[in-house]
Amino acid sequence: MSTPNNKAAWLIKAGSPLQVDDALLPTAGPGELVVKNAAIAINPLDCHMQVSGVFVQQWPAIFGCDIAGEVHEVGKDVERFKIGNRVIGHAINLTSGRPQDGAYALYTVIPASKAAILPDEISFTNGVVVPFALEAAVCALSLKEPGFAMPGVSTPALGLPYPSLQEVPSSEKTLVIYGGSSSVGSMTTQLAAAAGIHVIAIAGEHNFELSKRCGAAEVFDRNDTSLADKVIDALRKNGGEFVGIFDAIGTPETYAHDITILDQLGGGYLASVHPPPPPIDLPPNVNAGMIFAVNDVATPVWEEYVTPALHSGKLQCLPAPLVVGKGLEHIQSALEKCKTGVSATKLVVEL
Repeated sequence: MSTPNNKAAWLIKAGSPLQVDDALLPTAGPGELVVKNAAIAINPLDCHMQVSGVFVQQWPAIFGCDIAGEVHEVGKDVERFKIGNRVIGHAINLTSGRPQDGAYALYTVIPASKAAILPDEISFTNGVVVPFALEAAVCALSLKEPGFAMPGVSTPALGLPYPSLQEVPSSEKTLVIYGGSSSVGSMTTQLAAAAGIHVIAIAGEHNFELSKRCGAAEVFDRNDTSLADKVIDALRKNGGEFVGIFDAIGTPETYAHDITILDQLGGGYLASVHPPPPPIDLPPNVNAGMIFAVNDVATPVWEEYVTPALHSGKLQCLPAPLVVGKGLEHIQSALEKCKTGVSATKLVVEL
């Protein structure tokens, strides 16, 4: 059998368009898989990496986080997978810096601990919306000890339970998720609801049904001029323990609402996808941090939850994918589209 050819969408320097060219066919080390990609997804993080070169450790670079495809090679000590398995996985070039660990290629190396078998009834195009959002959601919800997302910016440690495959009674804990219809917001809503957390989501009115489908108990309109007051009132009526806010948007506007809500309710956690306001701008008793979406805390969810939850429908591939094109040459246009902003969808390139 001839050796397959690998190609990748390379970033030669920060701020430049991607260039599709040959790449070495990667091999699987211990605990790793090589996946022949059938679909990849785009994240706002990818746009930041292209524009500024942030997190890039080796030039030229292959980056990207979300893949879906078939296992091409299985590394030593990997027992959960075999060649030919349909999988989704989280590529970790973000932390490793290795080009072979980037998603924007025909073949990608991923840790077996960040992959799950994709049920036959779910297409690669739908399944690829899950990986990065899943890891980010677990990092937002279940870290028990704070670390560092970047120098001077800590990670939040909400210490909430993992999602359960079974119906679980309410934990009497309430979490506000700002940006409930975003990719990470939708996934965090799903996992929190599956852990018995009462979720209050904030989203555009046209996306209320999506947030409810993900498990939000209540949804409020992000454009409501009385937004903070209405969320505070709902939290007081709900009772129980107010855990805090996960802000999946992380802008000055959303932070202003976050601070108002936290201040009126005596504090709590503020977890965000971007660096939060400095402590001097926060109310007392607020523990603020930025999630970092690569962490071994997600391993039990990957290994024990994802495949059966997808199969049963407990975990849904939401928000729905929007296919930009077929082929590596379409990744650049997908990144440009992502920079302009999308709502209640995730951009996907098929291969």
